[in-house]
Amino acid sequence: MTNKVSWFKTHCARMDHGGCAIQVGVKDNKIVRIKGDPDGFLNRGYICPKGIASAQRLTHPLRLKHPLKRKGARGEGQWQTIPWDEAIAHISEKLQLVKDRIGAKGVAFCQGMPKGLEHFVLIRLANVFGSPNVVVIQDVCHAPREISGLHTCGFYPVADFHHQSKLAMLWASNPTSTNEEGQICSLLLKQIKRGTEFIVIDPRHTELAAKADYWLQIRPGTDHALALAFLNVIISEKRFDEDFVNHWTYGFDELAEHVNQYPPEKMSQVTWIPADKIRESARRYAAARPAKIVWGNPLEQNIHTFDTLRALICLMAICGNLDVPGGNIHANDPRILGLGKFVRADLLPSKRTEMIHAHHGTIPKMMTVPPAFFRKAILSGEPYPVQAAYIQCANPLLAYADSRQTHEAMMKLDFLAVSDIFMTPTAALADIVLPAATQFEFNDIGHYGLGHGYILARPKIVEPPDECWPDIKILNELGKSLTSSELWYDTYEGLLDAVVAPAEINYNQFAICGYLKADDQFRKYEASGFATKTGKVELSLSQADKFHLAPLPSYDGLPESEDPEYPLILTSAKSAYFLHSSYRWLEKLRAKQPRPQTLIHPQTAAEHGIGENDEIIIETRSGHITQFARVTDKVHPKVIYAAYGWWFPEGKIEDLYGWEKSNFNMLTSTAKLGPEFGTPNLKGINCIVRRK
Repeated sequence: MTNKVSWFKTHCARMDHGGCAIQVGVKDNKIVRIKGDPDGFLNRGYICPKGIASAQRLTHPLRLKHPLKRKGARGEGQWQTIPWDEAIAHISEKLQLVKDRIGAKGVAFCQGMPKGLEHFVLIRLANVFGSPNVVVIQDVCHAPREISGLHTCGFYPVADFHHQSKLAMLWASNPTSTNEEGQICSLLLKQIKRGTEFIVIDPRHTELAAKADYWLQIRPGTDHALALAFLNVIISEKRFDEDFVNHWTYGFDELAEHVNQYPPEKMSQVTWIPADKIRESARRYAAARPAKIVWGNPLEQNIHTFDTLRALICLMAICGNLDVPGGNIHANDPRILGLGKFVRADLLPSKRTEMIHAHHGTIPKMMTVPPAFFRKAILSGEPYPVQAAYIQCANPLLAYADSRQTHEAMMKLDFLAVSDIFMTPTAALADIVLPAATQFEFNDIGHYGLGHGYILARPKIVEPPDECWPDIKILNELGKSLTSSELWYDTYEGLLDAVVAPAEINYNQFAICGYLKADDQFRKYEASGFATKTGKVELSLSQADKFHLAPLPSYDGLPESEDPEYPLILTSAKSAYFLHSSYRWLEKLRAKQPRPQTLIHPQTAAEHGIGENDEIIIETRSGHITQFARVTDKVHPKVIYAAYGWWFPEGKIEDLYGWEKSNFNMLTSTAKLGPEFGTPNLKGINCIVRRK
């Protein structure tokens, strides 16, 4: 034992997308303090409340510490402790039984938010096992932006925070509260202090909206209408980059004619934004070069996401802001192992045609299964039955749209295994629950596969409890038990070494340098064109007919038609204190937001007899929940902002910790899905509220 505190450097993770460089003080194998690292590549010393509280995960008294096997009926909360070798053998046996009975595609491998290397090791396990079905909530997070980019300009246009922009347009992005894939607010705030103008497009008056040159209070779910109005202004007033358009775009004339039908005056009625504000904001974006669009994943959370994202990429392109410093760039990967090789894509060459969603005609290049189609396969056998699932870093009972449907699907599975650090409502339905190690307790790599052009070292700081294994280790051991051991490593550390081997270093050397980033290269299209069929940015998609896609982005209505019986508009936002449904069991964070709060305008509250902190009922055509009113003029009188991800760890396991009471996804539905990505409506939902 010693009184001395030792300090270590790593990167924050698993509280959001991660990326903040941090310094961790350790004494007697316990973390005593966490602070931001001023040398951090992305954060320059910044750290958020979640990061400061993150060490509490390691020492919580109710943390899972032993593998558990279900004893009673599913969901009754009766468990017996078993050793790891029995747990691995049992999972392997059950998954193999399903494979022998109906084929490997009858097993699904499911991933949630944390996304270190474990995400890609899971894909590797699925490929080696022979299942094409990796189920991820990418239909509402990241994949639509990435894939729309691949089809339009050949890459995922990432906002460049490392070079000064004349203007930043924050579209459905609130980086002072949430970390959107490593785009941390400190770099943006530094640019603003240096004179970068900024426009905020958000239904809520956020901290940044209060400081913005323009705040456009948009109606939830109408981003495609606004983006098309921007295009109308810039093209009709000839404010586009004529040289770039003439040399590097395909279909400009078609786009120009098409957007004539979306003038600001018409789209103002849809978006609730005054026409003159639309015009002036569009002009400011077009005039400021370079400018970047910082786009958040709320854009991906309704059935019109493809139209929205296509229109925004067209906007970036015609204003000359693609792959330029301070614009939306094509990030270059450092010398690391390619994803295809790491996940052993070569072992499952038929994956593209065998994935569940291929049957439903989703967009090409989408390589993870949308949850709506995963549950359909379980419940109806379409296009084929799924009877077993392995879930890690996820709580689908709270996170998937239509929670009742998720519950029904989980109950119908023949076998369910869940890896987590805490007993969640989803884990409580499992046959086997595995106790995972969490960040600071194992070596990991961050931002691999995200398309931002760098990877971050997350070296181990302290030892985990004896029987808590890293997800990477669990998957490596399952791989050796379930498939050929030759395709796996003696220890999980081999997977880490494999990623950085092309840089001619091992993981320990990578941990010392902290991150790997490629040299900046811009305007790469000047040498090789864009990676599209035409070699140009396809404002009109040249292969639209082949892929059954609309060639041009359009506005064809609201996410849900107006409903006089449900006249208010429901949306939600991520909390600054939690990660989706995670960490409501951490005392420091729960104290900051002890119960689910719904934001409601004073006028609307008064009309419904609702006061501050009153318990209220929120109802949609799909269901109802209760939350607590927070009366504020930061939201529109017609908009209700419900809290997302709520369950009650202090409740009873046999009640699944109150998973229905305040859960936003009791209000959502999968009856109507966007055809390109299988995306449900999570924004712009018709609702009513009343005092309980």
